[in-house]
Amino acid sequence: MRTAIVAARKKVGGVLFKSLFHGLASAAQLHPRARPEAYGLRKIENVPYGPRAKGAHLLDVYLPPASFGPGPHPVVLYVHGGAFRVLSKDSHFLMAIAYARRGYVVFNINYRLAPTHPFPAAVEDVCMAYEWVTMHAAQYGGDVSRLTLAGESAGANLVASATIAACYKRPEGFARAVFDTGIVPKAVVPAYGIFEVNNAHRFAERKPGIPTLVADRIAELPRTYLGQTPAHISHDLADPLVVFERGDRPDRPLPPMFLPVGTKDPLLDDTRRLERALSTLGAKAVAKYYEGELHGFNIFLFRQNARLCWRDTFAFLDEHVSKKSETPSTHEHSL
Repeated sequence: MRTAIVAARKKVGGVLFKSLFHGLASAAQLHPRARPEAYGLRKIENVPYGPRAKGAHLLDVYLPPASFGPGPHPVVLYVHGGAFRVLSKDSHFLMAIAYARRGYVVFNINYRLAPTHPFPAAVEDVCMAYEWVTMHAAQYGGDVSRLTLAGESAGANLVASATIAACYKRPEGFARAVFDTGIVPKAVVPAYGIFEVNNAHRFAERKPGIPTLVADRIAELPRTYLGQTPAHISHDLADPLVVFERGDRPDRPLPPMFLPVGTKDPLLDDTRRLERALSTLGAKAVAKYYEGELHGFNIFLFRQNARLCWRDTFAFLDEHVSKKSETPSTHEHSL
């Protein structure tokens, strides 16, 4: 009886989880300041980067305001979160707008979602998009030699894995394709990520306890994202934290990483561990811990810590990707 109740609770919770995030994303898009045109940006929608051009393998390009000049401009490849199973580039337009307003050409991608498409589908798609961006960024005024990878939550996991593909000679064909581009990101921003999908029960042990709805979503990740992964497929690119903690030496230097997270985020410990592991490998890892903030806090730009997080992010990128932009005051975040 108890098993049936728990199963029902998880099913209902999953539906609520999906509905809540889609509802919030849809509502946000109705705001008049959500339109790229409001900031002098140009958006090119639904550009195919792979064979499934009707949905999964599409990206949107956000071009910066004309005040930044003709370019070429630094590039951001943005990967959305959503527990590997929900949301899309359309739900994460705000992130793309934020980067484009600072002078970046942004490629905001879709990818195949679990459980219909379990691991390694998502990371394979991100690697495919990485390869596509290196070949096509110049057509949109982008300078791929100044590439930033950015993503949050599940997207943070995926950009960390793409960084491994760029810096380590891996056996997976899709990872080797990234390595063979010869392009290593100038910086990576994996925000409040889950960096080890296996052993997800560890988060339930964190004190104080996390809400049941959240705990259920995290606990089911190994099943929904990893599925029945064949034995011959390594989980390294699902668990990038394990690769770094193992101490595997990269074939190319790892790029600097900025790791923002709230102190009340249930995934907090993964950021702490990633910071330590990267530092041990000699890479620059700057973790910023925002007091009292929950998962996804930087989305809410009306809040002080969200604005601080974005300022910290751009200060880091100004240091490692390009010189500080001569950005007009009208480009300050005011969504």
